[in-house]
Amino acid sequence: MKINVALFGLGRIGIMHAQNLKINKKFNLKYVFDIDKKLSLKAAKKLKSTYIKNPSIAFKDKNINVIFISSTTSTHIPLITLAAKHKKIIFCEKPLDLNINRVIKCKKKINKFNPKIQLGFNRRYDPGHYFLKKSLLKGKIGKLEKIIITSRDPAPPSLNYLKNSGGIFRDMTIHDFDLARLYLDKDPIKEIFSSATNLSDLRFKKIKDFEIATCVLKSKKGVIIVINNSRHCKFGYDQRVEIFGDKGMLISDNKRKYNFFIDRYKIAYKLQLNDLYNLVKKNKKPRSTFDDGEKSLLIANAAYKSLKTKKIVKI
Repeated sequence: MKINVALFGLGRIGIMHAQNLKINKKFNLKYVFDIDKKLSLKAAKKLKSTYIKNPSIAFKDKNINVIFISSTTSTHIPLITLAAKHKKIIFCEKPLDLNINRVIKCKKKINKFNPKIQLGFNRRYDPGHYFLKKSLLKGKIGKLEKIIITSRDPAPPSLNYLKNSGGIFRDMTIHDFDLARLYLDKDPIKEIFSSATNLSDLRFKKIKDFEIATCVLKSKKGVIIVINNSRHCKFGYDQRVEIFGDKGMLISDNKRKYNFFIDRYKIAYKLQLNDLYNLVKKNKKPRSTFDDGEKSLLIANAAYKSLKTKKIVKI
């Protein structure tokens, strides 16, 4: 029997998720909702789904198994809370929220419902990036000593998006913080030093954000993590991961033929749904959870504190 899904949010990422759900034979995209009614009706027709005027319809429908949240960040916590109360399984895009206190309060509130939540850190599902994780577990490079993550976008998003994104560390680098945590496994990140600048695009200064950033982190066991970020890269996406150990080194290399994140991580977005299926049908813990979202946001906040104080910040 197919898994019935209600999807909220039909922007760029929401439409992509909706299309992936539609072509996946394990899922039935029953409902779609967006505050833009025109967009919702158009998408519902194309996807052969039902447009609902109010999200409460999906929450009250006992046949809906999954609430899929790809709406604006400010709606994530309220929707997660409602979905948990109605005993729905939840998929939520990252970040959970831009305010860590709202995340912590939500966690306390929903814990009594024992919710099943998968978070949309898609890079955990990229075959190249995850191959490094599997290789680490097999001891291919021995003891992990250093992680280097390069993450550069071809061009920055719109100014309107940037104004509401929470800044480079909460919007962009948060993916890399999460990926580093994946490789470190049970070895927590304990400190961070961050630096950021604007050299080419003056728009970033107007909104008090940055186009280029670097973070150096250290884990409890002493593993060094270096993260390189840029909002622009003339030759296209630059997405690479290097892990270095006492017995060797492995790289998840760049794929320059892609110039858009949905194309670059096309396979990863589809593989996420396998995890969602296993969460629903087998109660199997997903690769990316609510806790992962909370911890990555804590690191992002520490990165901003380091930037402001120009000091190493303990986490």
